[in-house]
Amino acid sequence: MKELLTIDCGEIFLREYTIEDVGALYELTLQPEVHEFLPDFKSTKEQRLEWVKDYEIPQNKSFLASVPAIEEDAYLRLGIFLKETGKFIGFCMTGVKPQLPKPNREIVYAISKKYSGKGYTSSAVKTLITYLFKETNVEQLNAIALPHNIGSNKVIQKVGFLFKETIDIDNQKYHYYTLQKSDWKDAE
Repeated sequence: MKELLTIDCGEIFLREYTIEDVGALYELTLQPEVHEFLPDFKSTKEQRLEWVKDYEIPQNKSFLASVPAIEEDAYLRLGIFLKETGKFIGFCMTGVKPQLPKPNREIVYAISKKYSGKGYTSSAVKTLITYLFKETNVEQLNAIALPHNIGSNKVIQKVGFLFKETIDIDNQKYHYYTLQKSDWKDAE
């Protein structure tokens, strides 16, 4: 078996999903703080298993096989794990959000309520940005957050995204942010 992509982030690490992560991922998406802001992630445990096995793991493999020239519609989903215990505490991913202007590669993340406010989410997002800008052909990243999702808006700004405008997606208002590779290089 080929080794899984694992990226060190200090106290945490990012790693590709495995079948063994399904239970923890399922439990995370049931948390009200997660499904309030990411309602499409809520599922039954059986659906989650099917999604991870039949879509998410194969899509990760396809994404990684195409690095550095990733396809526009490629997805990469990584779990956030505590280094000390190996416990799954969240996820950080990138994929296409068709409702956003092109290039529409988005960063999406969630962390268990028990581990929020500790800097883990910002560390994970910053690490994924670094990976994408250093290892792939990505030139721009996008992020959106509901205006009342204060924590998510803080993370997005903290890692360097710039507010562009408020946009409407599916009759919901979102703050829309972008981050250019050229701006990120300047911040390094």
